[in-house]
Amino acid sequence: MRFAITTLLYTFLLVAMSFGQLPPSHQTFVNPVFPGDHPDPTLTKIGDYFYSSGSSFNVTPRIYRSSNLVHWEVIAQPVPFDWSVYGNDPGGGIWGGHMVYHHDTYWHYFGRGGGRMYFVTADDPEGPWSRPTVMDLPPGVHNLGVDNSIFIDEESGRWFLLTKAGHSVNHMVELGEDGQPTGEVLDLSWLNPAPDHPYGWAEGPVMWKYNGYYYYSFAEHLVGEQYVMRSEVLSDDPDDWEIMQGNMYFGSRHSFDRPNHISPAVTLDDGTSWAIGHSYHVGNWYAQGRQGLLHEVVYDDEGWPLMRYPTDNAETAPDLPSGGVPWMVPKSDMFNGSELDPEWSVLGETRPASISLNERPGWLYMEPYQGDNTVIKNDGEHGYSLITKVDFNPVQPTHEAGLWIFNGTETHFAKLYSSRNDEGQRVLAFSFQDIEYETPNTVGQEVWLKLVRNEHTLTGFYSADGADWTQIGESINVVSMDQPHPDIDFNAFTGNQQGLYVEGRFAFFNLYIYRDAYTDIMGRHAVNRSGAQRRPGYLGDIHNGDWALYAGVEFGDDSMDGGYQHTTNAVSMRASSPNDGGIAEVWLGAIETGELIAEVPIENTGSWSNYQTFSVPVDDVTGRHDVYLRFLGDEGTSLLRLQSFRFHSDQYVTSGDDPLETPYAFSLDQNYPNPFNPSTNIGFTLPQATDVSLAVYDVTGRRVASLLDGRSLEAGRHVYHFDGDGLASGVYIYRIKAGDFVQSRSLTLIR
Repeated sequence: MRFAITTLLYTFLLVAMSFGQLPPSHQTFVNPVFPGDHPDPTLTKIGDYFYSSGSSFNVTPRIYRSSNLVHWEVIAQPVPFDWSVYGNDPGGGIWGGHMVYHHDTYWHYFGRGGGRMYFVTADDPEGPWSRPTVMDLPPGVHNLGVDNSIFIDEESGRWFLLTKAGHSVNHMVELGEDGQPTGEVLDLSWLNPAPDHPYGWAEGPVMWKYNGYYYYSFAEHLVGEQYVMRSEVLSDDPDDWEIMQGNMYFGSRHSFDRPNHISPAVTLDDGTSWAIGHSYHVGNWYAQGRQGLLHEVVYDDEGWPLMRYPTDNAETAPDLPSGGVPWMVPKSDMFNGSELDPEWSVLGETRPASISLNERPGWLYMEPYQGDNTVIKNDGEHGYSLITKVDFNPVQPTHEAGLWIFNGTETHFAKLYSSRNDEGQRVLAFSFQDIEYETPNTVGQEVWLKLVRNEHTLTGFYSADGADWTQIGESINVVSMDQPHPDIDFNAFTGNQQGLYVEGRFAFFNLYIYRDAYTDIMGRHAVNRSGAQRRPGYLGDIHNGDWALYAGVEFGDDSMDGGYQHTTNAVSMRASSPNDGGIAEVWLGAIETGELIAEVPIENTGSWSNYQTFSVPVDDVTGRHDVYLRFLGDEGTSLLRLQSFRFHSDQYVTSGDDPLETPYAFSLDQNYPNPFNPSTNIGFTLPQATDVSLAVYDVTGRRVASLLDGRSLEAGRHVYHFDGDGLASGVYIYRIKAGDFVQSRSLTLIR
């Protein structure tokens, strides 16, 4: 009965919302709103802004700010990266993190292993922040734990650190004006008693007050259920508290199927309440970590807070202004300031002088610290094009400088870099694990590098001028970096990172481009959308009024001295339609309230699989923009499929045949999970439409399952589910035949 009533209430709230002057592109959102690793999130409303942080582990932490809960920006690094307590452990670093405003001061509380808690303070959320202060242990408390948060009781003015230190140790530690414990502790250890521990770890405690109740919510573990209890008084007497039966989430599960570890719920002026939770993405992108999801919190007829499982489609956004903040993806950086943008993090403790913008105007200087050094951002999307210009003089083969992407456990690295080979020759190299391609560096000490990701496929390029590009070697499949697998513990525990690095010797970097406007932007990589659906190899199911967002597109500026100079003159779209097609509007910033720069007519191409290129001129565009595509056409008809689009400038060339061809190659992925019981997923990639056979055999060669039998499939990524129910434990072989491409891999079923 509760779920039925809640569903009606939830629907009513969505319908009742009034959006005022919000453009269509800001009235809905698709999760995650924090692409990439954002574990153990917290949420605080201070004035007109919302703030979020959380665990960062070996990556130095960030504070995010938003005016509408959907569009976020990084405003501060609250803990300096020369803090010696960081260490350099991939699973170590900062656990939890919560910023609040109390006693006329901004406070950021966080844990750092060993059960120790710290705080930093500031007069402004953008800093500067103080050096970390270690928290005292109150009497009777031997460990403050991790994944903690702060609760401020606005009525009484009291504030508490909510702590978790083991399965059965939950406390509310009262704090004084100095931010330290007063000595009063509310002991909630009765909540999750040994030996059964009915709520798992009961971790990540958060608290809020609503309609006369104190709500205390906690997670089962890294994943799992989200629980809540409530009381009308603030006490540690179990008789004052009641616990809701079951999970706070309801409805059907989708791609983010086990969200938990939520933030406190925040109530807006319109009466709606919202929280942020985290979740791994189901499928083959686990190593992007626990991404940040926005949830509306609704209260049922009994006053219990509930949240619908996040869908894969557009959801109604809070009725709040965006404040002009773009979608949260890594931003391009021209290194024109005097201080590094707070969106950049480093790994563990790093000496301040080893990273500087003051050695050379317009360039980032990096020198190795304990062997290497890096600046990084969350790697949260499935397609982009990274560009940098590096000035580097390697002397030995161990000297490297360039672009890289790596997983959170720092075991798998994809690198595009300048170096020397064993013969002492300057080379440009592109590598992943034991795969390496190199080409002689005929450009010189200053060279441009471009690393393109399309799903699990990476391609490396170099250039002398940032305009005429040449590929290095072949494309590389890096699926083992993006998926968890049994030989690496917690491969998904912390997410992938991307950025710039040096090894063995200093280097200068002139810029960092995240999404190059003049390299193919694949249609299916829309980060936010309404109506249109992401399909393998294209954006489809497009109807009149649907739209899609491609965030952080960098166009450059022809006035930049020696940098990313481009004059935009056209936009091209590679699309198909067996119908009358439609119009693709190109907007910058927002639909209707932004700038309309082009209208691209997409015509009938004869079939869905016959893609053609449609181009129109555009006036010059400069700077970085969120690019929205809105599709218009006949009502009730599927208009078109969008494979890719790109912008053009006179300065830009990519070697090869048609640069708008999809950069896919035939490949067969290792199944995931492996070993498995009883089901697993088998993925493969096709560069073109072809007939595909996919079957599973036992070690004697007997076919035990046929997943595909000569079925015609389109170009792109495909994933098929294999259920081994009814088969005995053991090793099996799965084999694909697609045109002339044949490949086999083994999988292991364990009962």
